[in-house]
Amino acid sequence: MNSDSDFIKTVFGLKLKQQRQKKNWSLQDLAIKTGLSKSYLNEIENGKKYPKHDKIIQLSETLSCTFDDLVSTKLDKNLAPFNEILQSDFFKEIPLELFGINKNNLISIISDAPKKVTAFINALIEISQNYNLGKERFYFAVLRSFQELYDNYFPEIEEKVGQFAEENQLEINKNLKSETLENILVEKFNYTIQSEDFDVYGALDNLRSLFIPEKKLLLLNYKLEKDQKTFILAKEIGFNVLELKNRPNTYSWLDFGSFEEILNNFYASYFAGALLISKKQIIENTSNFFLQNNWEPTSFEKLIENFTHSPETFYYRLTNVLSSELGIKDLFYLCLVKKENSDKIQILKELHLNHQQAPHANATNEHYCRRWIAVKNLHYLKENETLTDAQISHYKDQGISYLVISTSQKNPFSDGSNRSYCLGILLNSQTIKKINFIKSSSLKTINVGVTCESCSIADCEVRQAPPIRLEKEYFNLSMKNAVEKMRKNILN
Repeated sequence: MNSDSDFIKTVFGLKLKQQRQKKNWSLQDLAIKTGLSKSYLNEIENGKKYPKHDKIIQLSETLSCTFDDLVSTKLDKNLAPFNEILQSDFFKEIPLELFGINKNNLISIISDAPKKVTAFINALIEISQNYNLGKERFYFAVLRSFQELYDNYFPEIEEKVGQFAEENQLEINKNLKSETLENILVEKFNYTIQSEDFDVYGALDNLRSLFIPEKKLLLLNYKLEKDQKTFILAKEIGFNVLELKNRPNTYSWLDFGSFEEILNNFYASYFAGALLISKKQIIENTSNFFLQNNWEPTSFEKLIENFTHSPETFYYRLTNVLSSELGIKDLFYLCLVKKENSDKIQILKELHLNHQQAPHANATNEHYCRRWIAVKNLHYLKENETLTDAQISHYKDQGISYLVISTSQKNPFSDGSNRSYCLGILLNSQTIKKINFIKSSSLKTINVGVTCESCSIADCEVRQAPPIRLEKEYFNLSMKNAVEKMRKNILN
């Protein structure tokens, strides 16, 4: 809910509906008895309107209840659970309209069974807590769902980028200089931009930028690489061009106040990627790359270098255009990280288009498959190296295969961790026709799993843990079979 007024209107509507249902009256019945229109009463019950004093008296007299029974915001025991939902972050922060959900219709559904819906929501909360899904992770999951709903392609932002580039006579390519973007922020948006030594403030060594809105002051960590600085400046322009007021002021994330901040941060990042990598050019060059007959890592590295020195920016930009422009609908993007002096692999970012693909993040500390090309790259990295390779990953339990291309970097950021970016394309009749090098002899097909704990590959030489989750499933299945066998023996 957006305000106290919304809450009051919603509660009044719930109470009116409850009193009407106690009489077993339809909306039409109440309309006839009060002389008020059915549509007007419907808007009241759905929390859209709040009646005037005389109308409330008329309703209370017709329904044989007191004035206070209707206007009090205190909910009786039957509707009390609904208060938890109305006051929760679910209604306060998540813009349901992004997913085509009408808030009033949802309220109506919940009001029919508030106890059951509250129990369901509490179950989700308990599951999220048990699986270490805090508020931040929940909001990012909502954002991912939103991106996936639109194939991670937003033409209105692409159009804004084109207009901005034309107005400022910019060519969208890797030669777009950070100095040019800095001048635009200063001259057009009245920014002050300073390079800063964040180390002197203690724990800010890994912070890349800080925006102080009161002074329109952008502080940039003096350790930033050229591409990092350019992306941050492009993102700041995105906040201004798209007129996104509610936003985070630090990069990287330290804290967030609302889901809107997360959403606006994504919009500004999308703007930056589109400003730095031309949609037209990446479609043309990637299409030509797919027409090659052989897979060669150096060719893909050259493809990246045509656009940027940042593999992460390139891989993510591909997710914007492959589905919308090249018709490759089923794909995933993962960013994996391996911290210094640790063998633990974590998935930092993920995106699945069309539906959730086979590899996915796991929040229960299970071990990701060491046969993934992105994981193998992380282990083979040498100092100051960028390593690119590909394989066909076959998930035998699901009976599906992916072309997976991965690029890994040694310490791309100052946090001392190595990162691996990968793009997976589901192999089906359509994608096989679009990618000539699928049958290249340089591409190996490797049987893989998702995590060791759920993997059925018996002879895996890099297994990190026994398949305990799979063994439990097998045990339960054998128990069910034994019970069924016993039933048949007894019944026969």
